[in-house]
Amino acid sequence: EGANRQKTPNEIALTILLSALTIVFLPVVVTLQPFGRFSGTSVSVVVLVALLVCLIPTTIGALLSAIGIAGMDRLVQRNVLAMSGRAVEAAGDVQTLLLDKTGTITLGNRMAAAFLPTVGHSEEELADAAQLASLADETPEGRSIVVLAKQRFDLRERDLPPDHKFVAFSANTRMSGLDTGGRSIRKGAAESVRRWAVEQGGSIPEGLDDAVNSVARAGSTPLVVADGPTILGVIELKDVVKQGIKEKFAEMRQMGIRTVMITGDNPLTAAAIAEEAGVDDYLAEATPETKMELIKAEQEGGKLVAMTGDGTNDAPALAQADVGVAMNTGTTAAKEAGNMVDLDSNPTKLIDVVEIGKQLLITRGSLTTFSIANDVAKYFAIIPALFVATYPQLDTLNIMKLHSPQSAVLSAVIFNALVIIALIPLALRGVKFRATGSAAILRRNVFIYGVGGIVTPFVFIKLIAVVLTALHAY
Repeated sequence: EGANRQKTPNEIALTILLSALTIVFLPVVVTLQPFGRFSGTSVSVVVLVALLVCLIPTTIGALLSAIGIAGMDRLVQRNVLAMSGRAVEAAGDVQTLLLDKTGTITLGNRMAAAFLPTVGHSEEELADAAQLASLADETPEGRSIVVLAKQRFDLRERDLPPDHKFVAFSANTRMSGLDTGGRSIRKGAAESVRRWAVEQGGSIPEGLDDAVNSVARAGSTPLVVADGPTILGVIELKDVVKQGIKEKFAEMRQMGIRTVMITGDNPLTAAAIAEEAGVDDYLAEATPETKMELIKAEQEGGKLVAMTGDGTNDAPALAQADVGVAMNTGTTAAKEAGNMVDLDSNPTKLIDVVEIGKQLLITRGSLTTFSIANDVAKYFAIIPALFVATYPQLDTLNIMKLHSPQSAVLSAVIFNALVIIALIPLALRGVKFRATGSAAILRRNVFIYGVGGIVTPFVFIKLIAVVLTALHAY
């Protein structure tokens, strides 16, 4: 509630550019009538209207809708629904990317990798208790603990007395376990299990903190196991960073996009994963409130922010973000708050969404460059031809040596219509996306679409004029 998505810099810049060009050319064309009378040349209203149509940026104006529709279509092909074309455009202007660690940066299936017993206890003793506590745990982490104990110590076919009771994990206790035969075994977050063991009359064994911190610094998640008041040791749950994700973040950095990893892990684990994945920053022990604060801080610095979410508690942040991609498996509140919905519920898609937005802006920038360059050629085609009879000096600017003012105007108008039709396929297909900086993209646009936009009209307006002359069409 109260979230207000800002206009993108490109949206503002394009509006100013098109308005400025129209405002400049309108009085220029209007003043040609009195100028013509003063010089003794008759300039008809039809010619002036045709001249205005040719000089104002009608080409890019006509192609904007096609470019926007094509961007939304590319998202649909990736099973992402955008609520508006503006959302796709905002994705191209994103400067800060908030990415959940689990499932986006890492594979999301944490697996037990090692048993680290405390002083006075063996690895097998720890594995035995950890397996018992995990027999009813259907999560990938729980199943991996059972499998690791089997592989290391051949612990299998556990017989439990009828009075046994499994204790399910909850967000409040942050522990799970088993009560059986007078034993109470717990495994879970380090702080929670330590507190529970102390309440049972136990104490914190020497070296436990070092083991927990060592696992966390390695980028893994530490789970502490206790058998009643006795803490037996630590299980290392290792999550694997996705292959190629570091290179992808390097590309994002090259494009000027800052990546921030969002995780509920402790700062030590978050720092290790962030370094391995190559993200620019991280937010550890994240809550909905801290995510919202981070988004607002970035936006106050003038940056556009993109993020993903699926829960009701993510809804405020999704609404505040400039690009909020909600997962299809998420809550109704999350999907209503975001301006995009990923039907596959794959958080990694956020990177694809940004690339599609970048391609849309690159395509629009390229065709805008071409459109403005076109106006230069049209100027040299029409203006000198109109007044060369009165002012012979203008013949120097009449590079195309067109037959008459009528042929110049008619050829330019025909070219103006044909070039829009010719550029529609490129607008729909899009200019090929390359993960490069804005300076390199600008140089490429100026060289290909700027120079091409000047040369092309000279060639085709002259060609059209020759055909019209041959057909005696005026």
